[in-house]
Amino acid sequence: MFKNNIKIAWRSLKKQPFFTFLNIFGLAIGMAGGLLLGLYIYDDLSHDKMFTDAERIYRINAYMKFGGTEENTSEVSAPMAQALVNDIPQVEMATRFRNIGSVFIRPQEVTDNVREPQVAYADSTFFKMFGIDLLYGDERTALVEPNTLIMTRTAAEKHFPINQAVGQTLIINDDEVYTVTGVLDDLPKNSIFRDKTTFLSMSGYEDAQLAEWGNHNYYTFVKLVPGAKGEDIQQEMQTMVGKYLIPYAQRFFPGITEQQFLDSGNYVNYSTIPLMDIHLYSKRSPEFSTVSDIKNVYILGAIALILLVLASVNFMNLSTAHSLKRSKEVGIRKTLGSQRSGLIGQFLTESGLIALGSLIFALLIAALVMPLYNDLAGKELSIPYSNPVFWLILILATLVLGLFSGSYPAFFMSRFVAAKVLKGQGDNSIGGGRVRNALVIFQFSISVFLIMGTLTVFQQLRFIQGKDLGYGKNQVLVIGGVNGLEGKRQAFKDAVVRLSQVNTATLSSYLPTPSSRSSGTYMLAENRSQEKSINMQQWTVDEDYLSTIGLSLVSGRAFDLDRFATDSSAVILNEKAVAVLGKTPESVIGTQFVGGLVGVEEEEGNFTTVIGVVKDFHYETLRDEVGSLALFHGGESASNLAIKLNGGDVSQTVAQIENIWRDMAPTQPFDHYFMDDSFNSSYDAEQRLGRIFMIFTLLSIIIACLGLLGLATFNAQKRVKEIGVRKVLGAGVGQIVYRLSVDFLKLVGLAVVIALPLGWYAMNRWLEDFSYRIDIPWWIFVLSALLAVGVALVTVSYQSIKAAIVNPVKSLRTE
Repeated sequence: MFKNNIKIAWRSLKKQPFFTFLNIFGLAIGMAGGLLLGLYIYDDLSHDKMFTDAERIYRINAYMKFGGTEENTSEVSAPMAQALVNDIPQVEMATRFRNIGSVFIRPQEVTDNVREPQVAYADSTFFKMFGIDLLYGDERTALVEPNTLIMTRTAAEKHFPINQAVGQTLIINDDEVYTVTGVLDDLPKNSIFRDKTTFLSMSGYEDAQLAEWGNHNYYTFVKLVPGAKGEDIQQEMQTMVGKYLIPYAQRFFPGITEQQFLDSGNYVNYSTIPLMDIHLYSKRSPEFSTVSDIKNVYILGAIALILLVLASVNFMNLSTAHSLKRSKEVGIRKTLGSQRSGLIGQFLTESGLIALGSLIFALLIAALVMPLYNDLAGKELSIPYSNPVFWLILILATLVLGLFSGSYPAFFMSRFVAAKVLKGQGDNSIGGGRVRNALVIFQFSISVFLIMGTLTVFQQLRFIQGKDLGYGKNQVLVIGGVNGLEGKRQAFKDAVVRLSQVNTATLSSYLPTPSSRSSGTYMLAENRSQEKSINMQQWTVDEDYLSTIGLSLVSGRAFDLDRFATDSSAVILNEKAVAVLGKTPESVIGTQFVGGLVGVEEEEGNFTTVIGVVKDFHYETLRDEVGSLALFHGGESASNLAIKLNGGDVSQTVAQIENIWRDMAPTQPFDHYFMDDSFNSSYDAEQRLGRIFMIFTLLSIIIACLGLLGLATFNAQKRVKEIGVRKVLGAGVGQIVYRLSVDFLKLVGLAVVIALPLGWYAMNRWLEDFSYRIDIPWWIFVLSALLAVGVALVTVSYQSIKAAIVNPVKSLRTE
């Protein structure tokens, strides 16, 4: 019987090629979209699961408030790792990392440097904790000794054959000599280490050996003993505040107790987060590597499910629209003795064949668009053809989708009354209008929801692009790696400023767009209590920083060492820092700070005086509030030169600057970017989400229109004699089109009413991640509704006009 069903289904599908193509095409679009989004979601959910005992590895976080600033950070102090191992029995081992950004690397006998963008210090326990094996070298000794490093395969191959790498000598930043003690394979792209290329030995890093409990600069991971959970060590971690942090603070605030610290509103709370949760659940700054958000998984998962359901609904509508043409077939088969169960089996077999055909098309579509999709998603995804589990899931999902899609048409057509359909009364015997109407409402509700989501995402991005950030990011060229110029930084800046297309330039490692960050706690000279201390970002800049970056002074003045030699120990605050101090921009001028957290014995001569206040500017993304900031004079160790251009031929200016670079640093790579591009990169996740929304919204609209076309075709077939009678009685084409279209527009209108409140709620939840955000404007609601109605009207009008111009003689002919 099954073989017979297959044969009949194949013949039936061949007899109606256009109908079969529409069904396969609609399902294939939904399945291809679901497959691509599924691969994206699987990649996000599988982050860091490849490491040995990953379920036992946790990172230590700190949530703290001090000096008027709250920080939710993924870094803790250097000595905490060893304290965790010593004090908490559940901690089996600990390891630390510290990002140092980009460095210049070259073999000792080579003069030209190579820039490695993602370098970090790491403890020697790194390998044992994460179960990472080296391709070359010994994991037990690789990072034990100072001035040793390991590299990934790709990084090592830039300098020598990887089988000869171990034992080679490398020069870091033309200064420090390191020995290669290991080469590891390129780290997985769905791991926390995906961006890292080189790890330097932590044992040779002096700062890591200090007992500085107040400096939070180290990503610290612990592996717990089997059976232990992160919450099991929470209480013991918190005791470290009184045991270690308060005694450290007493160096700066003699006599302070833990209770006094807490009573003043300050706190330090330690917590753990599982390694496998970091990528999707960590919302802290800074992060060891780029993270995502579980909200994106939910959003993309919902879109994938929606696409599949829309494709199924489209199949149902097209099948029921075609049912009139098959009503006599059903009637004859029932007359010849076919049971309803047999008819249902037959129609489900047809839907199964269509689903399998759609799977082939979906795989082809997914394979063709995969390179573009990877660019869109910022990932390196591929279809796992060799994975049997993938094929099992895919085939099972296809069969379920086929059965689900074909269930309603199968049960619907198997209910036809044989006597009526054979008498030509099929119109009256075919019902199910409410179900089909509900399906259309569902389809267009989803389409309106996605249209609204797309418009909101792009409007928020437009708001970000157009918001007054408090600084000028346009026409600012940034030259990175100027630390490679050694003592020629100022000479390079002077030579660049002399170019006709250059307005001004500044030396600093700190920029409002992604760059170095450093914070510190400062005590007022007039009141050195911990209650009056202030924690703020501390940036070193030169005298041209304000004019180059476009910062506005609210009071006071900028740095001017030519006129004021004391400016070398001066500071410029932002408005937020002044507000935290409880002063006004005018009254804060002349205020003195003790330069950072220093002990009483170090205070002499270590004072900093406020000479100016700049208007607040957004040096973090708009997800975060503006924090306290202090600008100190000093560009001697800067790694960037920011250049404000006048305009003109930018490429020619860049070429001239590169020529100056080549003359001064012929062995150093020339690295440059524009500040507005760096700013835009901060919102890559939102831009990707917006593009994904837009693409899959278009797909949902296409699928919804195919479903509406099916229902319009069904309706026109069902009312063919009514149309003929109306034409005979004098109705025009416009009147008939109106009569056929108005019912569908009512359905779309109802879909709009349902979708707009849901869209408003969902997008408001998404916007909550931004400290600076739009209020969803009224025109987004209107435009979403008009787009949906317009698309529906175009789709229905085509079929309605086609039905309205048919000769009424044909419509009324009695067979």
